[in-house]
Amino acid sequence: MGFTEDITKLSEQVRKRVDQVVGEEATKMALIVPFLNALGYDIYDPTEVMPEYVADFATKKAGQFEKVDYALAINGALLLCW
Repeated sequence: MGFTEDITKLSEQVRKRVDQVVGEEATKMALIVPFLNALGYDIYDPTEVMPEYVADFATKKAGQFEKVDYALAINGALLLCW
């Protein structure tokens, strides 16, 4: 399948799952991870997808640095954190 077909299929799955997806972890597993996969990221490669990443802009809260849910990289260069 090509990119357009992958995204179309994913959007259909999201429509079916949206009512059952409750909470942050369920959202990650049912929506975010499949989306990253459809974009072509190897979700199992920690050099591409870094979950619970401590970004350089992180602030301490309750004695620990806050983390972003995912940081994405291509060829080792950090591109996006959210």
